[in-house]
Amino acid sequence: MAHKKAGGSTQLGRDSAGQRLGVKIADGQYATPGQIIVRQRGTKIHPGTGVLRAKDDTLYAGVKGVVKFTQKKMANFHGVLKHRTFAKMVSEK
Repeated sequence: MAHKKAGGSTQLGRDSAGQRLGVKIADGQYATPGQIIVRQRGTKIHPGTGVLRAKDDTLYAGVKGVVKFTQKKMANFHGVLKHRTFAKMVSEK
């Protein structure tokens, strides 16, 4: 007789790969048009001047220049003032 019960399958042990989200070009760094600045889910960081937003909320440079992150108080959906972070492009001098 067997001295061990037959090992069945388990539903544990699976994990998905990371999505590599986050800031790709930091504040003060140079970027050319088309370069990805931020990969994100939802608009944690909003596009400012010279920055475009893709369908999956990725922010990328629309013009060449230096990336700057700024914060601005804006009214949300309910009219409450909240800090919003914006990414914008500043042309190099």
